[in-house]
Amino acid sequence: MIPTLAQRLHGLGAVQFGTFTLKDGSTSPVYLDLRLLISDPAVLAYAAQAYARLLTELTFDRIAAIPYAGLPIGTAVALATGQPMIFPRRDVKGYGTGKAIEGRFEAGETAVVVDDVISSGGSKREAIAPLETAGLVVRDVVVLVDRQGGGREDLAAAGYQLHSVTTLAEIAQELAELGQITATELGSVMAYLGRE
Repeated sequence: MIPTLAQRLHGLGAVQFGTFTLKDGSTSPVYLDLRLLISDPAVLAYAAQAYARLLTELTFDRIAAIPYAGLPIGTAVALATGQPMIFPRRDVKGYGTGKAIEGRFEAGETAVVVDDVISSGGSKREAIAPLETAGLVVRDVVVLVDRQGGGREDLAAAGYQLHSVTTLAEIAQELAELGQITATELGSVMAYLGRE
């Protein structure tokens, strides 16, 4: 049996179950560390193909990867699709060209934003701002995993559409069905997501 994305991410340690403190100080029964994708080229390539399938439904001129976790993913997706990539800098340097966006583009082009995961949506809106300031059009955001923390709704309220390869609930349900996590772990995730 060919491993699924959920199995590959779990096997890599990119999806862990337990008790974790998140950036905002809240506690979560699951932790996603999709930066680990760079340590396994086969899983990264598999994920890039999943992104590529989503991107075939969208119209865009450039992939805009969000630093830092989105950069290797965006690069892999660009290689898988043959589409050019750009990225907004987190910090604009006060020397050299002082560019806010790396890569070639023209004002008026459409950029699809690519990142690893979404929780609330705030960091995606922050990354979109310099793209739009530079004259790029952004309509869509594509992530591997939607943590289902309100990000989809947050982006929709700002006029953007979220596309995700999978969700936190789907990963947990699949791993439970395959016997890779316990019913208790699944229950904890579903309660965390407000589904039980």
